[in-house]
Amino acid sequence: MKRIALMLGLLGVVVPFSAADDPPADAIAPNAAADQSVEQLAAAAKKAVVVVSFRGREGEKQGLGSGFIFESSGLVATNLHVIGEARPISVRLMDGREFDVTAIYATERTQDLAILKIDGENLPTLPLGNSDRLLDGQSVVAIGNPLGLEHSVVAGVLSGRREIDGREMLQLAIPIERGNSGGPLLDRQGRVHGLLTMKSLKTDNLGFAVPVNALKPLIEKPNPIAISRWLTIGVLDADDWTVLPGARWRQRAGKILVDGRGAGLGGRAVCLSTAEIPAVPYEIAVRVKYTPEDGAAGLVFQADGGDKHYGFYPSNGELRLSRFDGADVYAWQVLHQIPAPQLKANEWNTLKVRIEAEKFICYLNGVAVIESTDSTYKTGKAGLCKFRHTEAEFQHFQIGQELTLSTPNAALSDDVRQLLATLPLDKVAPDDLLKRLTPDESVHAIGLEAEAKRLELQAKRIRDLAADIQRTRTQAEFRSTVDKPDADFDLLRAALLLAKLDNPEVDVEAYLRDIGKLHKRMQTGLPENADEAAKSAALHRVLFEEEGFHGSRTDYGNPSNSYLNEVLDDREGLPISLAVIYIELGRRLGLTVEGVGLPGHFVARYVPQVGEPQLIDVFEQGKTMTVDDAKAKAMALNGGPWRDEYLTAQPPKMILARMLRNLFSTARDARKVKEMYRYTDTILLLNPDSGSDRFVRAVLAYQTERLPQAQRDVQWLLEHQPDDVDMNTVEDLGRAISRAQSK
Repeated sequence: MKRIALMLGLLGVVVPFSAADDPPADAIAPNAAADQSVEQLAAAAKKAVVVVSFRGREGEKQGLGSGFIFESSGLVATNLHVIGEARPISVRLMDGREFDVTAIYATERTQDLAILKIDGENLPTLPLGNSDRLLDGQSVVAIGNPLGLEHSVVAGVLSGRREIDGREMLQLAIPIERGNSGGPLLDRQGRVHGLLTMKSLKTDNLGFAVPVNALKPLIEKPNPIAISRWLTIGVLDADDWTVLPGARWRQRAGKILVDGRGAGLGGRAVCLSTAEIPAVPYEIAVRVKYTPEDGAAGLVFQADGGDKHYGFYPSNGELRLSRFDGADVYAWQVLHQIPAPQLKANEWNTLKVRIEAEKFICYLNGVAVIESTDSTYKTGKAGLCKFRHTEAEFQHFQIGQELTLSTPNAALSDDVRQLLATLPLDKVAPDDLLKRLTPDESVHAIGLEAEAKRLELQAKRIRDLAADIQRTRTQAEFRSTVDKPDADFDLLRAALLLAKLDNPEVDVEAYLRDIGKLHKRMQTGLPENADEAAKSAALHRVLFEEEGFHGSRTDYGNPSNSYLNEVLDDREGLPISLAVIYIELGRRLGLTVEGVGLPGHFVARYVPQVGEPQLIDVFEQGKTMTVDDAKAKAMALNGGPWRDEYLTAQPPKMILARMLRNLFSTARDARKVKEMYRYTDTILLLNPDSGSDRFVRAVLAYQTERLPQAQRDVQWLLEHQPDDVDMNTVEDLGRAISRAQSK
């Protein structure tokens, strides 16, 4: 049984996983200086402290934060949250000079850091210290713009260091207010040791700062984005949407998000699709989720592009069909308002409107709820709306002649409920039940969750069943994607499906369209007979120079760096996830690009028709590598001797397996057993004959009470006797499974 105890130690050994890539270390040394009084220090430092603000849609100034200049040609450090999203940004010095930000020099979302570029010369600067050397109890000074009181100074001490949301923070005996964010934390020699970032919720005289050492990797390896490109991050594509004034509309992870008060009547905010409207009859539909519960958000149709249109939306727990005839309070008529018991609070609801020649019919979650013959407006655009203080999310907006929607239904059918009644309370759902429910498109996790709330004793098992159904469906799609020869292999789709294993809401098709748009931009300006060199240059220009894709420097182990959808959203990732994007875009341009799996550091290889192949380090924004560079990198990370096989091109299945092993390693470090099982189960779809992976799944199945699966894997191992698995340990595991099954 000692082997079982060791084996259940969350698999600290037994699996040959690839080594993780270490983020680069900082190399900026602190400056030496004499102690100063607070008055002396403030007088000198204020010259380099700036007010950071951004402008709203109408050009008005919004947001107010702090920052400081650390490079005389115009590099400004601040918090990422200070600069908003996709907004023009400016900084103002104490002497009144104001500069527009010309580029976002670097960002790091997980550390809430940003470096801004302004065009200046001989600007006043602050030196960077070494935050690792700042001592608890050491005297510090903060400068910022709290509550709009510009260049305020406050002295205090470093209280300690705390881990907050997985990142190290400096705890300060200093009051932090809105507007301080991004300001410098100085020692008495005038060196910056941190960036002020948040206020304590427990006491007024307590705040936190990001250590300045977290900023240094951004300085060494920036990912510059011109302000013209920054203004497009998260912004709705103007080719697809027209946003009316007011509120803030943006897109992320395949969803459209909106917050802020709209400029229309009742705080109404409207976003219209540019898609052509079909001839009647036709339908429009969307899935919507909003907060708070009394919020209002939904569909508009027959819109004139301004204040005239119909609206169908939940409002304060009811359903409304309204007609808006103008901008004032007298130009708004509620045509129908009905109770909506089937409306799911704080969850996704599907709205649909069918427009016919003489009427239109409104649906909620697949049920017709309102019918109207109002004929005031007979043509116009369709889109989205929200009211007042509502924050809303939309997904799967559609316009078509007849829409077939997969509507999650919390009300399970009697047949499904009877099947669930057979679910044992003390065991995982049997395999035959999973097989019967998986093909049934009426079964959704949301319905199972509702049933779990109604039947508290079954809640845990029903959630497990819902997750298994989602995993099984995604794995089925994954299997059909990867079960093809390399020449027809859709690596991009398969990699996005890996992200969907953990996040069912990933819209794979939306991200494939995003890749298509990047490809189109790369083709713009290329002649029809463009040679490979021109295509390769276009690939690098768009991906690294304009879009700023870069390796994750300070939060390397974050799973987001492995989820391809989030890598596309944040333009930041691991070497292998960045390489997948590079390889696929290169392929679409007609280039031959391969993946090369150096130990601990995945790179790409461009193979021109004429000339020598070239290794490309996508983690370092497309930097070229020699074979000697690759050897040095591999030996530094792996610690072992060089092998020529490290330069062998990896087929798509090996690339996907490596991505899954990266996720497994992250889950193992976080002791997340269910995720570990999910990743191993998927790895076996790629390599079903792997004895070591089969053993890992057997252990994880045992730990997660999937005893039939664990037993099947043990039986396979005993029959195949793989060389890389200890059969004595397998036999011990088999006996432990038998005892558990007999209980």
